[in-house]
Amino acid sequence: MDDFLSTCHQAVQADASLPSGRLFHVVLGNEACDLDSMVCALAYAYFLSKTPGDEATLSVPLLNIRRSELPLRSDNLFLLRQAGLSPDVLLFRDQVDLAALRRTGRLRLTLVDHNVLPSWDAELEGAVVEVIDHHALEREPAPSCPVTVETVGSCATLVTERLLQKAPDVVDAQLAQLLYATILIDCVNMAPAAGKATPKDSRCAAALEERFPSLPPRDALFRALRDAKFDVSGLSTEQMLLKDMKTLGGSVSIAVSVIYLSMEAFMQRAELEAELSAFCAERTLDLLVLMSIRFTEAEEPVRELAVFGLGIPCREQVSRFLERAGNPALDLRPISSPHPHVVAYNQGNAWASRKKVLPLLKDFVRRCDGEDDGEEGSRVPPTPTNSLVEGCPLDAGISAHALHDKLGRTDAR
Repeated sequence: MDDFLSTCHQAVQADASLPSGRLFHVVLGNEACDLDSMVCALAYAYFLSKTPGDEATLSVPLLNIRRSELPLRSDNLFLLRQAGLSPDVLLFRDQVDLAALRRTGRLRLTLVDHNVLPSWDAELEGAVVEVIDHHALEREPAPSCPVTVETVGSCATLVTERLLQKAPDVVDAQLAQLLYATILIDCVNMAPAAGKATPKDSRCAAALEERFPSLPPRDALFRALRDAKFDVSGLSTEQMLLKDMKTLGGSVSIAVSVIYLSMEAFMQRAELEAELSAFCAERTLDLLVLMSIRFTEAEEPVRELAVFGLGIPCREQVSRFLERAGNPALDLRPISSPHPHVVAYNQGNAWASRKKVLPLLKDFVRRCDGEDDGEEGSRVPPTPTNSLVEGCPLDAGISAHALHDKLGRTDAR
């Protein structure tokens, strides 16, 4: 894989910025660029490069963050070192102009670890030729775009399955270690108490162990990765928020950050509200949802959730929406917050990870965008497009003041 990544890096630097040239088949993970997204992009692009196809097309893995953000992904860096891969040969989102490639007809795009593009990438939609994901399916079916979506514990499981079925010789010891480690960390070392692993996750991990008996011991590898992932020592508040963040667009802009620290410890950070306010202002965010996660010795998750926003109606509306959510119910129990613009909760449903909470928040954004939620008493007609995928007609025509006023009137009903 080292030679493959070096070739990709050199080719993109030499050719991607030119007005004409070769086609690029980019494999792109989601914007959180966690271990799963990174490894799936690397593994699947490598697989595509080894299978017969158009020789004029270069398969390229692309990490969906800026290069400067990689040091925040401590577990990603740890695994790269363990597998003997240099970060210097990786390609990042700020190094490749996907929009320019799309405009010149030189882009094919495979999505891994997500199945819809955010609104700010809507212009790339026509280039999507395949999807492999383990989140809830949001993409509309299309004959030109095969979709593999299965709610297993790790997208790396689906990529491993594909590679072992279609091209087992492509999976060498280095690639096996990347895939194996990712499945372990996503599935919490297959611990039943964590409720993450499915039978397919277990089968794929076992298949890699059988083919590569020299893989690191499961427990030791998992503990080392977990320690690296939860190491936030020395990080600023901004860096902690960026470490594992996803953003939802629409008339309400929401970021969801996973915090690898107890909510109590996070709330005690000096000047926290000012830092959260500056973070949101810089990124034009209306709301920031914080999801803290830690594990007991039995690998049982402990979760807390907080909502920050300077706009009171908007903050209160999303807080009540999450409190009343039923699919899944989060079992939120309010806890004391020392900050007036932060609403905090213990999350009784510890199995509801961000993967489960994001669809709830997307539903909230759709309702704010005026789409019919199907509930009795809804008086707002549906918006003709899905604002989370293709942009909403109201995106440029509704102010934050009008939105807060609308939410306030909704509360009064």
